[in-house]
Amino acid sequence: MMRFVLAGALALTAAPALAQSEKEVSCGYQADVVAAVRQARLDRVKERQVEETVLAGNPSWPEKFNNAIPLVTPWIYEMPRKDVRDNDLAAVWREACLAQ
Repeated sequence: MMRFVLAGALALTAAPALAQSEKEVSCGYQADVVAAVRQARLDRVKERQVEETVLAGNPSWPEKFNNAIPLVTPWIYEMPRKDVRDNDLAAVWREACLAQ
C-alpha cells in the first residue's frame, strides 16, 4: 500500500514539473521568434517583409510558432533602433513569458 501512495505522490509532483518544462520550451521558441525578428530589424528588413524574411531562413522552431511573427514584429519595429540593438529582447521576452 505504501508503495502505491509513494508512486501517486511522485506522479503528482512530476506533473507540475512536466508542465513547467513544456512552458520553458514554449517560451524558448517564442524567444527564438523574437530574436529572429530583432535580427531582421537590425538587418534593416522592411517591416512588411519580416515574416517572409524570417521564414526564408528556415527557422528551427515548430511551425505553430510562426504565428508569433506578426505579433512581435510591431513591438520590435516601434522601438528605437538603439534600444533594439542594445537590449537582448529575446531574454526579456523569455523572462516575461516564464513569469506568466
